[in-house]
Amino acid sequence: MEILRSNFHESLATVSEAINSASLLAIDAEFSGLNVKWGVENSLDTPQERYSKLKNGCKEFIIIQFGLCTFTWDKKQELYIAKPFNFYVFPKVWNRQCPDVRFLCQSSSIDFLTEHNFDFNKLFREGISYLRPYDEQKLREHLLARSTQDSFTSTSFTSPDSTATEAGVGSAQKTSRAVPPEHREFVEKACSSIEEMLKDPEGKVTEFPPCNGYLRKLIYQTAKQRFKAGIHMEAAINEKKERFIVVTKVNEDEKKKLEEEKQAKEQELIENAVGFSQVVKMISQSGKLVVGHNVFLDLIHTIDQFLCPLPEHFEDFKATISAVFPKLVDTKVMANTQPFRDLIPSSVLADLAKHVSKKPFQKAAVQFDEAFFRYGDSEEKPHEAGYDAYITGLAFISMANYLGSFQEPPKVNIPPDSSLVVPFLNKIFVMRMEDVPYLNLAGPDLNPSRDHVFYLTFPSNWKQGDILDLFNNFGFVYISWINSTSAFISLARRENANKVLDLLDCEEECFTIVSYAEHRRQLHGEYADDNIEYDRRTPLKRPRHMEVIWKTSSPKEIQPEKPEAIASSEPEEGEIIDDEESPEPAKKKQKKEDKSFDEPVDW
Repeated sequence: MEILRSNFHESLATVSEAINSASLLAIDAEFSGLNVKWGVENSLDTPQERYSKLKNGCKEFIIIQFGLCTFTWDKKQELYIAKPFNFYVFPKVWNRQCPDVRFLCQSSSIDFLTEHNFDFNKLFREGISYLRPYDEQKLREHLLARSTQDSFTSTSFTSPDSTATEAGVGSAQKTSRAVPPEHREFVEKACSSIEEMLKDPEGKVTEFPPCNGYLRKLIYQTAKQRFKAGIHMEAAINEKKERFIVVTKVNEDEKKKLEEEKQAKEQELIENAVGFSQVVKMISQSGKLVVGHNVFLDLIHTIDQFLCPLPEHFEDFKATISAVFPKLVDTKVMANTQPFRDLIPSSVLADLAKHVSKKPFQKAAVQFDEAFFRYGDSEEKPHEAGYDAYITGLAFISMANYLGSFQEPPKVNIPPDSSLVVPFLNKIFVMRMEDVPYLNLAGPDLNPSRDHVFYLTFPSNWKQGDILDLFNNFGFVYISWINSTSAFISLARRENANKVLDLLDCEEECFTIVSYAEHRRQLHGEYADDNIEYDRRTPLKRPRHMEVIWKTSSPKEIQPEKPEAIASSEPEEGEIIDDEESPEPAKKKQKKEDKSFDEPVDW
């Protein structure tokens, strides 16, 4: 179901019912761009470093399409009923109190979405607006204050000169004293128009010329003093977006009705402005399992755009996510973990969905609700957020059911809250990190040994061949470029790590080398040994005259090929290419030797 601004409110009840009755929820998002390269992602980033880079690199972009697919188990038919929703999201300014959002568009991402038939006319004309809770509260307070000030019948309003009554000064005199001399003529003319309308039996409505907020306030206050009853006043906007006052002659019943209509309009304004944020709130409050694919970037944008500014520290981000989405599963983590990783050659979403629909997996037993027919079997719409959310859910269901085949007796359908799914909860995939296959949102992250890793600085004219020659005596190495003058070097033969610093004497050479651990200490100003000669000028602090060219790729034998950008998430392609002269990177070695986490002995 496609949800636009024009049908959002009438569809909201359908969305709410689908979420509340669902067994699980799948999500996906499309963005206006992916990264402005505040810091190049490095395969040896710490979780905090990677989070900071993503946070800073993507904060100028926004979600422009959000996909939600609910899956509800039907006991009678023994299958899931799917209800996919595709929301276009755009920050329309409904009121001057609403943020006038500025965002970037990345040409490669826009081009990518265009190739996949993204409708930008729908986005800009019919995109659903949104507000963070803080901005929503500001808007409500502003409308309440304005209503109190503008409402002719408000008992809470007190004119600034009302205290002059005790001095025996007449109403007209009090008003003339309160209004600045330069505005008296304008205000008096407005009040005269009201008097003429009240005296005229045929008079019903009078309008004043457009004026600024200060003059409107003076008119409201003066009219409050002079006319105790019989009129209703409110602000209106003409075709030129100019605000003016409309005065209507009313009796008490008509006045009450007009006030109620005004309040209804203000409530409608709030609901329009809050818009899609209501859906995110529904998802959060449901407490249902939320499934995404390569979902890190989706989570970062969802929190920042619809809920609150991103915290500086990754641990605080984890706490925020745990509070908003307490049960998360990333299907890319599942696909790269036993017992799936040896059965699934590619964990790219479209490929994954195809792999898990064939043996040894069973195609997920899912059918669409009769009112949801946008994505039939022959209607593939890759990189439309609603469709990607749908196939993400299919992939999860198929993989979860596969776990049931290890049970005694085997189980065909594994529910989302099964203990078999627990090992995958709240673990999200992180792209291109050598030895950290996932981030744990519900606990401490992995802390792999990097004793075989060294931080090397060298002249800007060095190429990979110079580095390979330098480490020739230590076997194959994996080069993780930082910039044109520094890199991390990982040894494939870890047993040689204790020889490197002794054999590579850099005192008379043009390079410097320290262990990864020492680099981290020096980077954070923790000097374990004051006698260590170390160049503390990290890449971000190097003199301006030094060349800094961020590497986007390296030779096949030591680096992954650079993947194409995918607008729905971080690029998924980019696995290390096996080569006879290539060291096997730690992540691939880990796939053979280690476990991503403590997996159950018996699934």
